[in-house]
Amino acid sequence: LQLAESGGGLVQSGGSLNLSCVDSGHTLRYYAVGWFRQAPGKEREAVSCINNSDYDGQTYYTESVKGRFTISRDNAKNTAFLQMNSLEHEDTAVYYCKTRKWGIDYWGNGTLVTVSS
Repeated sequence: LQLAESGGGLVQSGGSLNLSCVDSGHTLRYYAVGWFRQAPGKEREAVSCINNSDYDGQTYYTESVKGRFTISRDNAKNTAFLQMNSLEHEDTAVYYCKTRKWGIDYWGNGTLVTVSS
């Protein structure tokens, strides 16, 4: 299981980005997936997560992104997405995806999102 994020970049405040998290090991479909972010000088925080089909793909969002971000997954492609709309300067961070398999956490290397105010 190996995760890789993409889709980050520089965007103006109010803009949108769609992040992707791909598992090259082709097993992501079986596990819950979380998106986390770490802003400069701050601790990493959970942004959103989505369960696997055993739990009907239930989703969770941290309060600050509710109504703006949408998490989804394409199990056929072993990919998770984070659609981010109405981006704010405070959303600037490195975004990571994570999953857990057999009690072990797997992280991607992150993708940088910069929102200019």
